[in-house]
Amino acid sequence: MIGHILATLLPVFLIAGCGAAYGRFRTPDIRSLNTLNMELFVPLLVFAVLADRQAPLAEYAWLATAAIAVVLGSGIVLWPLAEWLKLDSKIFLPPMMFNNAGNMGVPLLVLAFGAEALPAAVVVFIVEMLLHFSVGLYMLNPRTSLWRMLRMPIVLASLAGLAVNISGMPLPGWLLEAMHMLGGVCIPLMLFALGVRLLEIDFSDWRTGLLGALLCPLSGLVIALPLMWLLPLNALQAAVLLVFAALPPAVLNYLVAEQYKLAPQKVASLVLIGNLGSLVVMPLTLAAAFTWVYAPL
Repeated sequence: MIGHILATLLPVFLIAGCGAAYGRFRTPDIRSLNTLNMELFVPLLVFAVLADRQAPLAEYAWLATAAIAVVLGSGIVLWPLAEWLKLDSKIFLPPMMFNNAGNMGVPLLVLAFGAEALPAAVVVFIVEMLLHFSVGLYMLNPRTSLWRMLRMPIVLASLAGLAVNISGMPLPGWLLEAMHMLGGVCIPLMLFALGVRLLEIDFSDWRTGLLGALLCPLSGLVIALPLMWLLPLNALQAAVLLVFAALPPAVLNYLVAEQYKLAPQKVASLVLIGNLGSLVVMPLTLAAAFTWVYAPL
């Protein structure tokens, strides 16, 4: 089991480490790279996975429901604590709710549980993204337009992929293969970008960052653990939910905070120290997943 955990985590941290090393000696335009990834490669992967009729989406309805509960439940659980600690909810809660299901989650889940976990990984990633650009933006600014969310490439790709899958429309194999190949670029690119972002850690607010590194996975697991046994999830889906719940804050929280001018440096501490904390949290979570939920081959 230890060997399987190392085989899962080492590629993740090695690729992220390459991003950090490259960013240390160069100054890559990581924002343009992330824009390309989120507007082209990720939507192509999402569409290809959802449109593939070999992945019946009805089987993932309960997993999507559980992922929604984890995201929203984390905020509900931590809101009283944020009020008690006199933390600004707009700054503290979004990073606790919206986790790194893209940059870390998709690659980690595929490496941990194999290619058969890709549809489940994409489902929880889509749930996190849609909630982030609807509930998350509403939390920051209640006047945010719903039309803004609907114009996002990943949302359009999700709707198109769902329509193709539900309608049973056959797509040429060569087209799906090309989309899978282009979409596959997004997985290592996400990890590389995460490594570059780690160089931006601001330790001036390390106490809040350390608190977030602990509470983000803890709040997710508090919601996920009972759902794993209450909902009719198979072993793979339960394992995916467990790992999803323990993921650190998404880097996107920092970009959104920067856009809305809501203490981006504090959010950066929450996000990036939280991702460093995953060096401890993820091995423990994978050990639990492989021991009690999904035994590796």
